[in-house]
Amino acid sequence: MSRNAREDILEAAKKTAQARGYGGLSMRDLAAEVGIKAASLYYHFPSKADLASAVAKRYWEDAAADLDKAWDEIADPAERLRFYPETFRRALENENRMCLCSFMGAEYDDLPDQLKTEVQIFADVNVAWLKKALVATGVVSLEASEARAKAVFAAVAGAQLMARSRADISLYDTLIESYRAAGLLPA
Repeated sequence: MSRNAREDILEAAKKTAQARGYGGLSMRDLAAEVGIKAASLYYHFPSKADLASAVAKRYWEDAAADLDKAWDEIADPAERLRFYPETFRRALENENRMCLCSFMGAEYDDLPDQLKTEVQIFADVNVAWLKKALVATGVVSLEASEARAKAVFAAVAGAQLMARSRADISLYDTLIESYRAAGLLPA
């Protein structure tokens, strides 16, 4: 056990949720995976909902930081948009996992309210970044940017879902290229 059990729990829960969603999170199994007693896990997270909410919040905060970093490091606006699908591809590269919030979004009706909020924030963060990137490229006007950003977000998440269901990352790449060919994303 490392010095920071809370961080170990969050990391293990993130991997589990990316592979099995909220419904697949088991407090007992996570405790065993981390090497602690279930009571110790409940010390850090009083309920499964609290744990999943903390994981989802950390997930969208990390995603926002990655997108902000890309914005700062990639000067060309079109190149920023070409980079965007890589953020979703990374999950597939990690043992065919999915975006945690996409997976949980599919379980939305069964989520506790506090977790629903975190899942929605993830989508909002992505759409806001995409709106800004689309306007910066001149691809769409400010007025049309939200609808286009939502379409890009949904398309990229959908490509990830299709690729995961077939355990075929090349399918993800093919779909992203088709979005570029169709003009949804810059070529």
